[in-house]
Amino acid sequence: MTARPEVTAFFDPATFTVTYVVHDPATRRAAVIDPVLDFAPRNARTATRSADAVLDHVARQGLTVDWLLETHAHADHLSAGHYLKGKTGAPVVIGAAITQVQARFAPLFGADDIVPDGSQFDRLVGEGDVLPLGELDIRVMHTPGHTPGCVSYVIGDAVFVGDTLFMPDYGTARCDFPGGSAPALFASIRRILALPEGTRMFVGHDYLPEGRSEYRWETSVAEQRAHNIHIHEGVSEADFVAMRQARDAGLDAPLLILPSLQVNIRAGAMPPPDANGQVYLRLPVNAI
Repeated sequence: MTARPEVTAFFDPATFTVTYVVHDPATRRAAVIDPVLDFAPRNARTATRSADAVLDHVARQGLTVDWLLETHAHADHLSAGHYLKGKTGAPVVIGAAITQVQARFAPLFGADDIVPDGSQFDRLVGEGDVLPLGELDIRVMHTPGHTPGCVSYVIGDAVFVGDTLFMPDYGTARCDFPGGSAPALFASIRRILALPEGTRMFVGHDYLPEGRSEYRWETSVAEQRAHNIHIHEGVSEADFVAMRQARDAGLDAPLLILPSLQVNIRAGAMPPPDANGQVYLRLPVNAI
């Protein structure tokens, strides 16, 4: 029988993001996936309410956090990875192709402190890598398409897919960011959907599509195969790519893309302060 980790979700309504705490029931060893740093765009103030809720849960459950796992460099929320590392000592992990994202976006923000080698993170992972989690394993799948660096994490009978797939009634990730690819996304999703049908699937966001009144973030491989509105069984690659490209052409940029990316390519750390001691997030004009 496939091991079954305990999964607790924390939903951030401001960014529609789900953070997960996953732990091995036998040893209480835990991983945190896609933690959120609160950010108010009107006044550029940060807060740690969301991350502190995760820490409170960890303390109440007697868990030890071994890993802080990022599925990719998010464009819709700031990562709390740096903050949680300071509180737990756990390393921040991301897909090795983060280097491509850094190489593209560091110049956009004039981020001269960033060497695009992934060294801002504690561990870079790729296809087939395995991380221990108590008596469980975390198996890495490289699932590009939304970004070149996206990874999914398979832990026991669960898979955490980040933005690659959403709930079946919402569909799939956009592919119009630099390095995104609809054909690559199609191939990545087909690999995810080749997991056993009973695999629990946990998505990175829920945007509450029309016809549903409650947020949801857990589905299954079987449910996605049968009912995903974009990529259910029988949808061809050509049809998927055409749909995705037409849909992406009408999408606005995410609200927090500019502050998010310059923090997230630094593993959740803020840019270094200017000579006056103030930290600044840059807004490149007419650049995206």
